[in-house]
Amino acid sequence: MKVTEHIKNAKGETLFSFEIIPPKKGKNIQDLYDNIDPLMEFKPPFIDVTTSREEYIYIEKQGLLDRKITRMRPGTVGICAAIKHKYDVDTVPHVLCGGFSKEETEYLLVDCHYLGINNVMALRGDAMSHQKYFEAQKGGHKYATDLVAQIQNLNCGQYLHDVLEVDDKSDFCIGVAGYPEKHIEAPSLQTDLKRLKEKVDAGADYVVTQMFFDNQKYFKFVEAAKKAGIHVPIIPGIKPIAVQRHLQLLPQVFKIDLPQDLIQAVENCKDNKQVREVGIEWAIKQSKELQDAGVPVLHFYSMGKSDNIKTIASALF
Repeated sequence: MKVTEHIKNAKGETLFSFEIIPPKKGKNIQDLYDNIDPLMEFKPPFIDVTTSREEYIYIEKQGLLDRKITRMRPGTVGICAAIKHKYDVDTVPHVLCGGFSKEETEYLLVDCHYLGINNVMALRGDAMSHQKYFEAQKGGHKYATDLVAQIQNLNCGQYLHDVLEVDDKSDFCIGVAGYPEKHIEAPSLQTDLKRLKEKVDAGADYVVTQMFFDNQKYFKFVEAAKKAGIHVPIIPGIKPIAVQRHLQLLPQVFKIDLPQDLIQAVENCKDNKQVREVGIEWAIKQSKELQDAGVPVLHFYSMGKSDNIKTIASALF
């Protein structure tokens, strides 16, 4: 079932969903199942699985360093299929522009169609660690809008090099990212909303926001999006603070502001165990307010760990 169908069938009730990251190469998928198991009691209608882009590693050969490309967390589509089979739940693989050609993207989407996966999250992706700015893969997309258009074309039977008249066309429900505090590269929030509108016009069916810690920024973002002509569901993304260094790391990486009350509470903690409790309490308070406002889904960034998400969900669902 599509994400938008789950939202429609909920009839105004806020749903619970979460996002996981694939295990690193060499790890067993059981570790992933162990963190998903405790969250299934809250009946998530869908689970997102991230995609990591390629990165460079350096291998020493005869005293010289040889640069090779690798992916540390491959297997997104396979993991989606495994989770879908094991838990009978819809899965949402993340599809990136970065690191993929248009042909590779088409093959991935065809695999998803074969497996009965009919939700995808279309993202541009980040720049590689050695790049100052994002650079498109040779033969790939530069913008998420173009990726959305390719997925939508496939839904119409239009492949990159063929137009196929078939009854069993793909019917992907397409999610995209939104930024309540604007994308790091956007010159203004208004410009960022213009880009979001372009993604929706290209075929995006719903939006999931980047994490935020001040609900007013989400509410203002949703209102501004409506004024800009964006009328698809906008799902808030929630991440509980877990360690002290998040005070510096999250604003640095995601260019977001943390409320002063939250900063003070974390700074008063003696250790990360106390920080984790502060993060849980803040996320519960934040989520209850969003629930009361009637958000369609509370989407949690679990990063592969479920204990704090389970505590938060227990207070909400």
